[in-house]
Amino acid sequence: MALIALAADKGSPGVTTTAVALSAVWPRRTLLAEADPAGGDLVYRGSASHGGPLNPNTGMLSIAATARRGLAPDQLWDHAQTLSGGLDVLVGLGSSEQSAGLVGQWPLLGRAFAALAESPHAPADVIADCGRIGGDGPALELFAHASLVLLVARTQPESIARVRDRALALSARLHGSQRGAMQLATPLLGVLLVADPKDSARVAKQVNDMLMASHAGVRVMGTLAYDPQGAEQLAGRRRGRLDKSLLVRSARKITFDLHQQYGAAWAGPTAPAGPAQGMAR
Repeated sequence: MALIALAADKGSPGVTTTAVALSAVWPRRTLLAEADPAGGDLVYRGSASHGGPLNPNTGMLSIAATARRGLAPDQLWDHAQTLSGGLDVLVGLGSSEQSAGLVGQWPLLGRAFAALAESPHAPADVIADCGRIGGDGPALELFAHASLVLLVARTQPESIARVRDRALALSARLHGSQRGAMQLATPLLGVLLVADPKDSARVAKQVNDMLMASHAGVRVMGTLAYDPQGAEQLAGRRRGRLDKSLLVRSARKITFDLHQQYGAAWAGPTAPAGPAQGMAR
């Protein structure tokens, strides 16, 4: 199993929506972690399985209070909550000011997220929503422990140019001078495009050609449908067949393709999909 980190370079391309959508259809048990140092959104978007609100003090904030004494992977479940659809989540910090409590602890978190895959008791993949990243920042310390880092981007020219430049910078930081081996190095780097489904195949090919020409060691690994109605359904703000939405159908294809290509390398202890995966099927 694996730690999958999602991030964006600039703007709001939909990292949180992407992380929730992928987690909801992931074929193995999943823990969604809001690892954005600027703060999380799920406490405002979702409700807990008991019907009430999520507890903002249980999640990354409570981990910050205990991690300095060490953090075993299975302890992550002590800080997790369950969304009304069944998805297990680590609720994010309430604000960027609270990230001071995690200073120096991000590598520890990264190791725990990655090692949860090998837990003999409750193994799971971790999908981490890291928000927006820059040239430096604490969330980048998670990436060294990830199996895959996915940069989420819209298809406007300026967004593609920024994600190309960010990919080059991340490749240099994470892989050093291994330019000839970047596509085999760990973590793998990829791009997820949020695109109009009617034009996604053509745009994805154009963007992938540009990324390959830049020698950034990154390629387009999938396109998530730009589907505002589906996003509203996923957030629980709109009724409808979520499993039939373009958003979830495209997320399912992404997870299928990722597991077809890399699932064998991520294999670990058997962990059946939890109830969360029923929320979007």
